[in-house]
Amino acid sequence: MRPQTIQIYLPAGDPRGMRVAEITTRIVRVIEVPRSQLADFLKMPEAQQVGVYFLMGELSEAGLPRAYIGQSGNVGTRLVQHNQGKDFWNRAMVVISLTNSMTQTHALFLEWFAIAEATKAGRYSLENGNTGARPHTPAPLEADCHEIHETSATLLATLGQPIFEPLTNAPTAKGEKELFYCKGSGADGVGEYTSEGFVVHKGTKGRAEIVASIQGTSNERLRNQLVLDGILAAQGGLLVFTRDHLFTSPSMAAMAVMGRSANGWIEWKADNGKTLDEVKRQVVGVAS
Repeated sequence: MRPQTIQIYLPAGDPRGMRVAEITTRIVRVIEVPRSQLADFLKMPEAQQVGVYFLMGELSEAGLPRAYIGQSGNVGTRLVQHNQGKDFWNRAMVVISLTNSMTQTHALFLEWFAIAEATKAGRYSLENGNTGARPHTPAPLEADCHEIHETSATLLATLGQPIFEPLTNAPTAKGEKELFYCKGSGADGVGEYTSEGFVVHKGTKGRAEIVASIQGTSNERLRNQLVLDGILAAQGGLLVFTRDHLFTSPSMAAMAVMGRSANGWIEWKADNGKTLDEVKRQVVGVAS
């Protein structure tokens, strides 16, 4: 990571409307298009270009924002088709070249790579299904694609769509991570407290059964949806996390692991036995 200057232009002066973002030294532009303003985007010359696009929409039952990644030789025409055929999305993020130098070959590779990277990050529920086969791309064009992807990832995150950002914290200078553990009733959980909530790590073993008190509640529905989405999978009488998953709170994460209501600030503990509350909340009170 390095310091960068990003310019965001508001064509209509509305910060909630269409936004155009670019890094001042790069040739990549990301245009955020609210679905209600698609007609305005179609009047822009960028709508006729080759580009990669991201349809962003409502949350899935498991709490993940839904997204669809695509590419087109004419992004405006393709968005019109999606406006008629896909219901879930409310904003489109369109990646184009300022010099109109993106080719269909670039776009096909960028689409494939974006789906693979978004799947790896696990932040969004992708409507695409599988990633498909890697398209043949000459080495010079592939190098261009990686630079375009890096720039668009930064711009997307700046515009509030961190679809490629890792869920977990970066290791410390010593290569260590601050992990917390949640154990009991057959459950064996490990995760991290982040600026966005609590991430339960892939491989965590959760209790398969739920207690009677959460039957028929939103907690049971969330757990069931995690199973339907493939985030939790039955294995040896337990439910195992198939990938890292972000919960909005430590308590929600502990509930998913333990199969019961739980105070995550107490249930999650560091290696030394201190609770998440002692490590993260009480020190703030002392510092202030």
